[in-house]
Amino acid sequence: MPEGQIVVVTGASAGVGRAVALAFAREGARVALLARGIQRLQATQEEIERGGGRAIIVPTDVASSHEVESAADQVEQKLGPIDIWVNNAVATVFSPVQETSPEEFLRATQVSYLGTVYGTQAALRRMRGRNRGVIIQVGSALAYRAIPLQASYCAAKHAVRAFTDSLRSELEHDGSGIRVTMVHLPALNTPQFSWCRTRLPRHPKPVGRIFQPEVAAEAILWASRHRRREVYVGWPTVLAIHAQKFVSRSLDWYLAKRAYEGQLLEKPLPEGGRTGNLFKPVVGSFGAHGPFEGQAHARSIHLWLNLHQVLIFAVVLGVTGAVLMCLALLGRL
Repeated sequence: MPEGQIVVVTGASAGVGRAVALAFAREGARVALLARGIQRLQATQEEIERGGGRAIIVPTDVASSHEVESAADQVEQKLGPIDIWVNNAVATVFSPVQETSPEEFLRATQVSYLGTVYGTQAALRRMRGRNRGVIIQVGSALAYRAIPLQASYCAAKHAVRAFTDSLRSELEHDGSGIRVTMVHLPALNTPQFSWCRTRLPRHPKPVGRIFQPEVAAEAILWASRHRRREVYVGWPTVLAIHAQKFVSRSLDWYLAKRAYEGQLLEKPLPEGGRTGNLFKPVVGSFGAHGPFEGQAHARSIHLWLNLHQVLIFAVVLGVTGAVLMCLALLGRL
């Protein structure tokens, strides 16, 4: 990454966004941190600056197009032209569909889907004149395969994927130098499960194999440097995406049997669930990591293989050539 690139990260105060902001800062980028919680934004900024990086905070509710547009203006005034925009902000509610209110569906959609739309539009308005820039959409395996109790989140991620496909075609038509990549993530150990709104009787947890948010940050950083339409992070993501294509009915049955209890810890919550951060930030000190340290994996073999396809192909080609050469030589003896 060229020294001093300007990077905007939404949802940068905790979880994946915080891990991503720290990763870019370590590479020498100047990072603009967008989120609602001012105290956690300040904590993220301080963490970056302790490591020798530079960051500014821009308190922003991405559900407001006006706030996002204003944030983009502030970033370019304070740091310079935006090179990379990472749409990561999300808000959700864990609840059965029939128990989720219209207001909750609306708010989750405004943040998780329209927040991405507004961020993308703000980035495009500034990148088009320069005919360069990178937009990263943070997706999920659930953008392909929805699961019970997370309808608002899954629907928003599906919508982001459709929106991004439309945008790619338009940029291709225009011959634009702006690049858009979607990075689909697996289950991650983030604070989302500790602060999200939920009506479940027990504390929610991720489904399946859990990874640390730094795994996601590694993939997003890589995607900002390379031309890849989509990046799938971890075997669980690949499995979910391809299983949905070929055995979707079986997945319906499997998730109906396993995904309810599979998203619940034994830890009970107060009757009626938890209000959470859907409409306003919650109080508390949250970093990049959530409460699943003992279960989360810091590395993904699949991600390494995925990001080094050219190297692997070259090695396989070299080994194959060497074997064929040996066989040819043996045939002459």
